[in-house]
Amino acid sequence: MNETNTQANQNDRTGISRRRFLGVTGTIVLVAGSQCRLADAAVKSTEGTKFPPSDGYILVDTRKCQGCVSCMLACSLVHEGVESQSLSRIQIIQDAFKGFPNDLTIAQCRQCVDPKCMKECPTDALIVDRANGNVRRVDAKKCIGCGTCFDKCPHTPSRSIEAPDKRYKNKDKARKCDLCAAAPYHWDKAGGGPDGKQACVAVCPVGAIKFTRTIPDQNGDKGYDVNLRKRSWARLGYPTD
Repeated sequence: MNETNTQANQNDRTGISRRRFLGVTGTIVLVAGSQCRLADAAVKSTEGTKFPPSDGYILVDTRKCQGCVSCMLACSLVHEGVESQSLSRIQIIQDAFKGFPNDLTIAQCRQCVDPKCMKECPTDALIVDRANGNVRRVDAKKCIGCGTCFDKCPHTPSRSIEAPDKRYKNKDKARKCDLCAAAPYHWDKAGGGPDGKQACVAVCPVGAIKFTRTIPDQNGDKGYDVNLRKRSWARLGYPTD
């Protein structure tokens, strides 16, 4: 789905390639263990009613990210039981023809305060999961794979994906980030969600992904693509402001 061809951009001051900083991609150590709790209570807001905000959000630093795609593999592993970039709910998009910092983009679901995908879903398959901190997620039983959430997402690329689901006789089902609240292959007994652990945050080897409970600015990308670099990164030639 997304090719991970690394661009060897050399830094003038250090001679270190930003996208080759890791040398060897970090190994993901996730054990498919106990199923995390699934929501036993979910509420779909009625028309004209304000959605209760999610208790959690994922922030990223695209300038700090090394493009190793560990987050993508971890995401698909805890949700699908396989490592697949095509089934990841977080996407690392690289462009070998652009230079730093425009060579890489991270596309993660924003858990929007006013989610257009939920408003447009014809079967109410996109829900506010009250049992898991009001996280916005897909109810696969209701999803008909129509792709409306993908088409109506105001962000590019779309924050939802659609693919055949073996649990439903390979029928097309939508997927989106649920902060690992409904991840059946979660490695931690406590599970995910706002009060648990998020796979992408846990495995990022450079700390380029962060969980927060503070609602980010909903206008543009600045609220979600933030500076997670400390002063020590300046020694590698990275901007720290």
